[in-house]
Amino acid sequence: MRVRLLHRDRDVDLEQSLRPNAETLLQDLGLDAVLAAMGGGDAYLWQLARHALLTGPESPAAIRYRQGVLADFLARPELARRLYALASEGVDARKAARFFWFRDTPDIQRQKALAMLELLVGLLERLRGLADEHAAAVASEGLREFFASLRNELDDAYLALLHTRLRELQFRDGVLLSARLGHACRGRDYALRRPRGGGLLGRLTPELPRGLSFSVSPRDEHGQRALGELRDRGLAHVANALAQATDHILAFFRTLQAEAGFYVACLNLAERLATREVPIVLPEAAEADELALQARGLRDPSLALHAGSPVVGNDLDADGRRLLVVTGANEGGKSTFLRSLGVAQLMLEAGMFVTAEAFRGSVSSGVYTHFKREEDVGLRSGKLDEELRRMREIAQRIQPHGLLLCNESFASTNEAEGSEIARQVVQALVEDGVRVAYVTHMYELARGFHERRLPATLCLRAERRPDGSRTYRILPGPPQPTSYGVDSYRRVFGRDPTATGTAPAGSVRSSR
Repeated sequence: MRVRLLHRDRDVDLEQSLRPNAETLLQDLGLDAVLAAMGGGDAYLWQLARHALLTGPESPAAIRYRQGVLADFLARPELARRLYALASEGVDARKAARFFWFRDTPDIQRQKALAMLELLVGLLERLRGLADEHAAAVASEGLREFFASLRNELDDAYLALLHTRLRELQFRDGVLLSARLGHACRGRDYALRRPRGGGLLGRLTPELPRGLSFSVSPRDEHGQRALGELRDRGLAHVANALAQATDHILAFFRTLQAEAGFYVACLNLAERLATREVPIVLPEAAEADELALQARGLRDPSLALHAGSPVVGNDLDADGRRLLVVTGANEGGKSTFLRSLGVAQLMLEAGMFVTAEAFRGSVSSGVYTHFKREEDVGLRSGKLDEELRRMREIAQRIQPHGLLLCNESFASTNEAEGSEIARQVVQALVEDGVRVAYVTHMYELARGFHERRLPATLCLRAERRPDGSRTYRILPGPPQPTSYGVDSYRRVFGRDPTATGTAPAGSVRSSR
């Protein structure tokens, strides 16, 4: 049986390498809150969520396949949770069987395997029951195929046969063996035979004369030991076959646990977001060369999970745009907007929903971030050196159709130098087919991109009302030569600095 709830043509591979910049993405995009919500206190679900978000992009077709299964589970959350619970019981069958034997003879191996198989077959029956209950209601290719395979391969006749064979393998009437005499009258070619009346393990043996028999006294320890050794020789192949069957079924349950667990993690996040009245939508995935990027009501899920009040959503129409330049007032929501773009891209490429009312985006060849960092505490390098080093690492890895999110990059030096460095880096990446979203206070940099009026460039600005209040909306608009640092001064000190001529640095053409 195949699970195939995440991929049409293969099972999930939990050994697949994470994105090379996985830890950077976790830090810069604030994914800890998202992963915690997806885990819901279950460490295994947390690991599955981390793996799904950080293993790299899928194709649009693979994303649509996964979204179909997710849509079924969003409509029937208890189905996903029951599948995950059954699979988890199967994975834990070794603990449930409670083995206390210290020896490991073939007969003990047989008893262990039988105990586990009895538990696992019971779980397979319950799984078949779920398939019968929900097969007609689900719409996704993944779930329909999965349920069809369960109903075909675990039909009533097969399940009845399994129970019959398990009873036979208990050998309550003893074990029937055959052997040949070899050199020096030693036994060879030991084989387990089917008992009279039918069974699993061999063909019917000819009826033996009643007189050819012997018995061993209960006090004859050597005789009892010799009989036990003969029994083990006949049971060795059976014990091995049962162990292999057990491992095969356990592997099936492990795969089901991982694949159903991903959807349970998605449901955990969806339920947490619903309590915050945050909309979610299954995004439309486009091919990389389409350069699609449209959103309505896009929100940062990490902020939504932490905020004590509703989070403002943003609209975006950036189809065909390779460069997004975001400027505007301090504390106007620019960094939050940038994170919302990055998290939405990762969620889209994982086959998940995104926190928006509508979203359409092209898959990328990889998501990268270059956010400002604190200065090197070891004094091994200056802040600019550290920024350049990280950008070099990104340039060596990023491929055409990649997405780079820059937040105040190269603002650690003066505006003229920082603008020139950023201009050359961004221009080279865009010309190489990379999409760049750049949040900056460097007016010269933003003005240069705006005045060139390249059709692939979109300038956005954080909205500020005339009274200085922020709406946290990011709207199309040209850059302005101020970051309104005076607003921060007025909010902190409670007075207008312009009245005394002590306007704070950064109120005009600030690079901070």
